[in-house]
Amino acid sequence: MTAADVRGFDPGDGRLSTPSAGRAAARSVGVPAVLPPSSPDRGNPEPAWSEVVEHFREGLIVCDADGVVRHVSPVAERLLPEVAPGRHLAAPGIAVLTEVAAEPDGFGHHGRRLRIRRVPLSGSRSCLYVEDVTDSVSRADALLAERARSAFLAVVGEKLGNPLHPDRAAAAVVRLTVPTLAEVAVLVLAPRAGRARWWRATRADDESPTVDSGVLPAAALPSAIAEGLSGVEPHAVDWLVEQAAEAGWLPGLAAREVTARVVPLPGRDTPAGVLLVARRTRWYDDADVELVRAFAARAGAALTTAILYRNQAEVADTLQASLVPVEPAGAAGVQWGTAYRPAQASLRIGGDFYGAHRLADGGSVFFLGDVSGKGVEAAVFTGQLRQCLQALYRVESHPGRLLKLLNDALLETTQAHGQGRFATMVLGVVRPQRNGGLSLTMAGGGHLPPLVLRNSGDVETVPLRGMLIGVVPDPRIGEVTVRLAAGETCLLYSDGVTEARGGRRGDEQFGQDRLVHAVTACQRMPAPALAERIEQITCDWLAHGDHDDIAVLALRATGPGGRPRRHLHSVPAMAGTAEERTS
Repeated sequence: MTAADVRGFDPGDGRLSTPSAGRAAARSVGVPAVLPPSSPDRGNPEPAWSEVVEHFREGLIVCDADGVVRHVSPVAERLLPEVAPGRHLAAPGIAVLTEVAAEPDGFGHHGRRLRIRRVPLSGSRSCLYVEDVTDSVSRADALLAERARSAFLAVVGEKLGNPLHPDRAAAAVVRLTVPTLAEVAVLVLAPRAGRARWWRATRADDESPTVDSGVLPAAALPSAIAEGLSGVEPHAVDWLVEQAAEAGWLPGLAAREVTARVVPLPGRDTPAGVLLVARRTRWYDDADVELVRAFAARAGAALTTAILYRNQAEVADTLQASLVPVEPAGAAGVQWGTAYRPAQASLRIGGDFYGAHRLADGGSVFFLGDVSGKGVEAAVFTGQLRQCLQALYRVESHPGRLLKLLNDALLETTQAHGQGRFATMVLGVVRPQRNGGLSLTMAGGGHLPPLVLRNSGDVETVPLRGMLIGVVPDPRIGEVTVRLAAGETCLLYSDGVTEARGGRRGDEQFGQDRLVHAVTACQRMPAPALAERIEQITCDWLAHGDHDDIAVLALRATGPGGRPRRHLHSVPAMAGTAEERTS
């Protein structure tokens, strides 16, 4: 029951003014009702109003028209001991009451939070209702603080969910720390190769945080940071500031007025790093430390993910670099041209491969092939195949016999690992001739036949046949020898070119005929430009659709001197009209 619930009493004479009001007030506080004069019990004295209001949650201070205090309820006496009957509200020590009466959030007084409402009464008198709102304000403040912490952590989770690079994630962590948790924040990642990267965020006035970074030798890290990296949260906060100041991490902050904390950032097995937070506004109380720890948990998860992604990317890059086709080694009298486009461009590797190795007699072993499947598994198989070739060509340079040795090696590898993989391949040996031409001896293992571009402009299909490699123990291997005059080119390609689907309906294969038309009249084109042209024409035909791995290897006889003749050339148009090319 509050004082506002009671109406009708007259504080001037200390009696309840009406019988009905007396009954209501008495019932609310559990005392006998005040009866009207006609009641048989009217001889019972009516209770004083002070006896009623002493049970109110609010304190009452009644003042006369001159502002002199006339009555003070027991609750008001307890909350405002300075106020006593007979004192004026403007007297020293209590004049503040009239100033704070309009404050909606109340005011602090003797360690409590009070709120005052002033209500006018009859006869120009007034009543001050004094309420102790300490608990309710504390609950409201705690609720607002919890909502602010939850909102901050929600933003942190959103902002730290994107960076997949440790540097960007670390910069985001310190940027989010300022100014909510600190004026200066320093993040130190776990040392790598004896060195530790650190990021720092500082804020001046209302400007956005400024982020910088640096590197420290692991042995030079402050002991508090090293202790945090071991998974222990340092508690001696007095020397944390000194170490941070010595490291130069607290610009513009005097060490004597700064408080700091160091919190490890959880990682997979060991901390991913440590976070140093420092500010001069106030100490880090228990609630602040819990918020810093909750932030550190989210930051540690983000950094751990970014570091794991980086490590996996480094491994993937290393493996991809070993599986990507290697450009052919230079050879006298030969100009090489290559083009490569895997089916999954993001992987940069696939199931097509090519290469060349120099022989001791001045010639070169060259090859182009295609393994079954695509993607990572196919690329791994091509890596095994290329490693076998690199070892076998040193003991056998004859194309047919070398291809059979390769077949035997692949059979052993696939059977040992339970794989059912195979490959198609053209493998040859090229040797320069005295007249500036080239002699090519090629063996076929179930691959598409090469094309030869003659100086006359004619395009010849090399009649090379053979069986798949890696399927049967003694495959039938085709073999053929081709001679190139100076300026002529031999073109090897994978089925990603001829089986590319596109055209007007999007389901028509590019085919052998269109390929022949595409290279007709390109006899004067350098080998690199020719390979690039084949790739470009194939991609135009696909119109950005899905495709198989595409690989092209061209070798051109450069003539005497071993260098290609200088000439101007233009890329000729494909034979036929545009409508015919897409029909």
